[in-house]
Amino acid sequence: MKAEARSANSSVESLAFVALGSNLGDAVQNVRAAIQRLAELSAAPVRVSSLWRTAPVDCPPGSPPFVNALVALTPRPGETPESLLLKLQALECEFGRVRTGARNAPRPLDLDLIAFGDETRCTAALTLPHPRAHLRRFVLQPLSEIAPDLVLPGQTRTVAELLAALGTTERLERLT
Repeated sequence: MKAEARSANSSVESLAFVALGSNLGDAVQNVRAAIQRLAELSAAPVRVSSLWRTAPVDCPPGSPPFVNALVALTPRPGETPESLLLKLQALECEFGRVRTGARNAPRPLDLDLIAFGDETRCTAALTLPHPRAHLRRFVLQPLSEIAPDLVLPGQTRTVAELLAALGTTERLERLT
């Protein structure tokens, strides 16, 4: 890893990165309200990206566009990736998400734990870092706003470098 990336990572190594998405109901309001709720889980002020309107990726035909964002929070003492994941799933339920078994179905709130410091996991319940985060513009674009020099565990390039090298045709629109 490059020395500058390593030192930049030291400022974010204790953060948890959560991707937010919504494509049912008032998606903008859902994401904004979820950001406020995530701030309550953080031991320090959160870092928040812009909101982005994105086309659905790997979703059923006819799925509405998403509103996406990314939040970096400071886990409270004793928090683990697993305990934070349970809180994220409970928050999704509070916002009306019903898991039907249909992959990537439209939903009022989707919260993905992208990374939790330098932790790695590969269990039935949780894979860290998120296994497709480095391939998705709707994750990398907002993540690059708040942590461009972050090197996700298992990667050798920064988020900004991954974004620049991304070969997808995904189109994102920053919302005001």
